[in-house]
Amino acid sequence: MRPEKSYTIWFSQRTGSTLLNEALSSTGVAGDPGEWLLSKDPKTMTLEQMEQMWREGTSSNGVFGLKTSMNSEWITAFRNIFQLPETATKASVWRAAFPNCDKHIYMTRRNKVRLAVSWWRAIVSGEWHRQHGQKPQEHDIADNYNFDAINHLFIESSLREAAMEDFFTEEGIVPLTIVYEDFILDYEGTVLRVLDFLNIQSESVEVAPPAFDKLADDVAEQWVQRYRQERQAGSETKVW
Repeated sequence: MRPEKSYTIWFSQRTGSTLLNEALSSTGVAGDPGEWLLSKDPKTMTLEQMEQMWREGTSSNGVFGLKTSMNSEWITAFRNIFQLPETATKASVWRAAFPNCDKHIYMTRRNKVRLAVSWWRAIVSGEWHRQHGQKPQEHDIADNYNFDAINHLFIESSLREAAMEDFFTEEGIVPLTIVYEDFILDYEGTVLRVLDFLNIQSESVEVAPPAFDKLADDVAEQWVQRYRQERQAGSETKVW
């Protein structure tokens, strides 16, 4: 099925993108906006694979969604697959790959320190998500604090967001911005706002309860405070 309309969720890690993915998929009218590109290689991607992806991710009303972080290799791949000139903007290349993709959702998190700590916690614990109501796993990770790793992820998230913002700026795209800290406070309201942004009728739509519980714990908070202090060590001005 070739989508009648497409949309993209742009995210950095630990911004609630999977929670939004599950919520939108549960409505049955917003496609299945998963990480369709994650397991694929941009160097070997084919048009046939693209068409299969459209079929699998499009809901019965013709809506296709995906979520992704910015990766310039995909722009190059799609430019080649659809034989587009080098002068074509990134957004026009994206629209060729994902038909009528004129709606973009930008997921961010205000506190990048907590984002980086959450990301590192997921890496060392192996627990990226916890199903709602599931008993917390027991992790002995308190000694796995690593300033360099957290600092790298802090920078990585900022670079990813800069790349996304550059994508939007090239064509003057104004995405719908979803802030993690607000999303978790107004889960259903945020999902309905996304549907409205996508021009999808939501009067009779049921939004499933949150699929995941928060993972933040005392260890994560200790790492946040330790990183905050170490990152500013020796600085004349302490901003936090």
